[in-house]
Amino acid sequence: MIWNTIIQFALVVLSILPVWGLPAVDVDHAEPQASDKYVFAHFMVGIVENYQVDDWIADMKAAQAIGIDAFALNCASIDKYTPTQLALAYQAAQQVGFKVFISFDFAYWTNGDTAKITAYMQQYANHPAQMQYKGGAVVSTFVGDSFNWGPVKQGTSHAIHALPHLQDPAEVSSNNARSADGAFSWYAWPTDGGNSIIQGPMTTIWDDRYVKDLAGATYMAPVSPWFATHFNSKNWVFICENLPTLRWEQMLTLRPSLIEIISWNDYGESHYIGPYSANHSDDGSSKWAKGMPHDAWRDLYQPYIAAYKSGASTPRVDKDSLVYWYRPTPKGVSCPEDNLGPPNGINMLSDSIFVATMLTSPATLTVTSGSNAPVKIDVPAGIVTSNVSMGVGTQTFTVSRNGQTILSGQGGMAVQSQSKYYNFNVYVGKISGA
Repeated sequence: MIWNTIIQFALVVLSILPVWGLPAVDVDHAEPQASDKYVFAHFMVGIVENYQVDDWIADMKAAQAIGIDAFALNCASIDKYTPTQLALAYQAAQQVGFKVFISFDFAYWTNGDTAKITAYMQQYANHPAQMQYKGGAVVSTFVGDSFNWGPVKQGTSHAIHALPHLQDPAEVSSNNARSADGAFSWYAWPTDGGNSIIQGPMTTIWDDRYVKDLAGATYMAPVSPWFATHFNSKNWVFICENLPTLRWEQMLTLRPSLIEIISWNDYGESHYIGPYSANHSDDGSSKWAKGMPHDAWRDLYQPYIAAYKSGASTPRVDKDSLVYWYRPTPKGVSCPEDNLGPPNGINMLSDSIFVATMLTSPATLTVTSGSNAPVKIDVPAGIVTSNVSMGVGTQTFTVSRNGQTILSGQGGMAVQSQSKYYNFNVYVGKISGA
């Protein structure tokens, strides 16, 4: 009996020795694996002065549902409600198990605001809802290339992982950039730099430059589905018609350290993927954003986000559906009541209807655009973006397989031949199977 007891005890010890013998892992400094990939979304705090905790919670739950890990809270120094809304954002994030981090908008902050920025970081760097990466509290910017993060790091008791927006990847070698831990690019659309508009398609030329110049430091890559704006101060559209899927395909190949979606709620630039919130302040963008939902882009993004995080090269599709997007008018429409004139860049656009099929096996997509004849396209399994010529009127979509219709529906907005104001935003919708 004694020997049996000793043997049983020895077997138990041997069974757990491999666990005891595992080498200690420094989680804060471990090399990122597939599970260390995170996706954030750029959130404009400046338009949510009237948000309450419940508004934040609703947005955060919608983001969580598709795999977004955190909001980058773009905030200005001049808004009196910035401290209040940051506090509410962190409170809401803690309640729902979400993360947030501050993105200082240097259209308003200056290099002389080191003390104020340090105070914010000291307040939130160790907050339970603060996004941490490689052992530090993530912080970012919009522009702010020349800001020195050294004093902020010295004045904050918790470690910081600074990822400022660098407008030129070559700036990585500058003294102030060296005080950061990586960089964020804003070039999510075809451009030669700044706000220059060039013919698409989108490439990874800018991403490749950042990765090369960062030489192993953290690269936070931008992903955006669209960009159209119509203010006095900015009136243009980037050429990004197939970008909702093309950019994600690039990300699955590039596999950057981090991804930031531009944006969750920037209605003014038409690249929002979040709901059109009733509690946001209107800066005039309602002329082109109200009644133009983009929610279905979240359904399109979800399998790509999952693929990016898992290390997969292609997204997984478990159910047949399609997502469509199109402008409300052809590009040559005249808008006599609009004193701004048409946006720059529209001559490079096509008058097209775009459809991303999400299929479990090959099928035939049929699009009837207005009075145009139906167009049939054989599409493979997976996510594939197709386009057909735009026709004025109702947009109809069907998908058939083996002679059976599996998806059928109309677009939520008819294409019009006239409009009061130029609108190069898109209406986005989804058709799902039973």
